[in-house]
Amino acid sequence: MSNLDRQATLQVCGGRGFVVAEPVRELLSPRHVQLGESTEVRRLLPNLGRRMVGAWAFVDHYGPDDIADEPGMQVPPHPHMGLQTVSWLHEGEVLHRDSTGSLQTIRPRELGLMTSGRAISHSEESPRPHARYLHGAQLWVALPDAHRHVEPHFQHHAELPQVTAPGLTATVILGALDGAVSPGTAYTPLTGADLALTAGTEARLPLDPDFEYAVLSMSGEAHVDDVPVLPGSMLYLGCGRTELPLRATSDAGLMLLGGEPFEEEIVMWWNFVGRTDEEIRQAREDWMDGDRFGEVKGYDGGRLAAPEVPATPLKARGRVR
Repeated sequence: MSNLDRQATLQVCGGRGFVVAEPVRELLSPRHVQLGESTEVRRLLPNLGRRMVGAWAFVDHYGPDDIADEPGMQVPPHPHMGLQTVSWLHEGEVLHRDSTGSLQTIRPRELGLMTSGRAISHSEESPRPHARYLHGAQLWVALPDAHRHVEPHFQHHAELPQVTAPGLTATVILGALDGAVSPGTAYTPLTGADLALTAGTEARLPLDPDFEYAVLSMSGEAHVDDVPVLPGSMLYLGCGRTELPLRATSDAGLMLLGGEPFEEEIVMWWNFVGRTDEEIRQAREDWMDGDRFGEVKGYDGGRLAAPEVPATPLKARGRVR
């Protein structure tokens, strides 16, 4: 999914100086962003004061939206570099196309994982015809320096491992949880899991104390470590936890995100993750005037133009990055 914000700002993310090394309960409110013609998303990361959770660098939650008489998701071809996109649906379908030739319909609880590496472009759209409701999340994972120039590729996994307890089913989307490992390729130690809880459930989920974590509420009413987390909000939990208390007052859907704190500082702007201001500017120029990002074939329409990069170079900790 694209960041369609026409006022996109250069941001420094990552670095252990931003990590809370102890358990906390920091509730993050979303910023509302229009995505395409009929989809509004709630952006949880990057957030004021909280840029990343492990390698997770971008989180959008959307829906549930009634798109019976709407075009639904319509995101024209756009570029990515230095990251992985994770598509996760609770309702509806999304048709993915990319410049490597991938063509895949992603359905609820199936993993669509695109590794941009050095450069890729893709589009996302609701199929025609499509289901009445659209509800899901789009997430980005920053690639570490050793792997950020890998060849671009796309993975689709319809079957994913699960961790279960009375009233709780945890589907492991990416990384590992309680010994269950996703088949999706991860380049840093991390956790991404979909948690389905039935009304009245009380459970404790095992965690890695070396990871930092956050929980995104997708639906229903749930308490995370005694904090009510409403749909479209996210609770940052810090590090140092060995378990996470969960309590559902109704059927509820959550997403658990975590990972080792990302040591490298990254520069993130629009749909690019790099290390320097110069890299970002070059990527924009390559998208607008070159063929580095390839061509998405079969999409009915033009591609997205990139916004202008701010004139002032990004400065991080007193240095031009």
